[in-house]
Amino acid sequence: MKTEQYISQLLYRYQCVTVPGFGAFLTDIQSAQWHEKSNAFYPPKKSISFNSYLKNNDGLLANHIATAEKTTYENAVLSIENEVTAWKNSLQNNGKIALKNIGELSLNTEGSLVFTPYEQPNYLKAAFGLSSFVSPAVKREVSLQEVEITKEEPILITLEKRKRNPYLKYAAILVLAVAVTGSVGFKLYQDKIETDTLLVQTDVQKQVQNKIQEATFFIANPLPSVTLTVKEEKMPYHVVAGAFRQEENAEKTLEELNKKGFKAKRIAPNRNGLFPVLYGSYPSYAMAQTAMHEIQKSDNPDAWLLIEEL
Repeated sequence: MKTEQYISQLLYRYQCVTVPGFGAFLTDIQSAQWHEKSNAFYPPKKSISFNSYLKNNDGLLANHIATAEKTTYENAVLSIENEVTAWKNSLQNNGKIALKNIGELSLNTEGSLVFTPYEQPNYLKAAFGLSSFVSPAVKREVSLQEVEITKEEPILITLEKRKRNPYLKYAAILVLAVAVTGSVGFKLYQDKIETDTLLVQTDVQKQVQNKIQEATFFIANPLPSVTLTVKEEKMPYHVVAGAFRQEENAEKTLEELNKKGFKAKRIAPNRNGLFPVLYGSYPSYAMAQTAMHEIQKSDNPDAWLLIEEL
């Protein structure tokens, strides 16, 4: 049985596919890209990464294999264990293994797993049928129009001298005097209007204040109260402390985590009849992964990540 075939099938539908006892393959949506130097365009895709810390069995791969092979869940788990043993032996002997349509796993000098994903296939279903292509650069031609400049002869303008009329000077002085007198009279008229307007406004304000003091406000038909409903944020990423056969052990672990300050909680038993206990739930994969690494360092090295909308 080729386990990588079933892993590849699940990567189209799920963000995380865990291989019990080995690690988990994670997907992240990558937007379309353009390579400036080569003018190559690449469609959006799911990039694949590997996390060797996620080893706990979440049942996804085993159930898929059991359904596809028409066998029991226990036989599927046993088949995965045998395949994982073969992978580890191949890594020790050859230093690397190749998983078809997924990528290549190898050991570095420190003995840690290094994952190199294959570029094909694209696990993003929304980008099905799209492929990369190279577009030739667009060359734009700039045409310069010749402009003929003609030199024109300057035009000379000769001003005619006219005789001044002395009577016009006295007429202008008379008009100016009349204008000054009119402006002074108009200013006095405006001041009188502003004074009268201020008196009227003051009287109106006093009447309004008296009416307000005497008024009694009464609402015959009050509006009904409005209840605002805030949509609860989804938290599909959970850091799991463990899944227990006995409910008493799950309840005991829950109390211990709460005493330590975690926002721990229990969820409904899973399909295998186990009682899971969570350290907490998070709205994004990045937040959950950061919390899991901190918990693995400080409290529980076996803590693992569960992705499920509860």
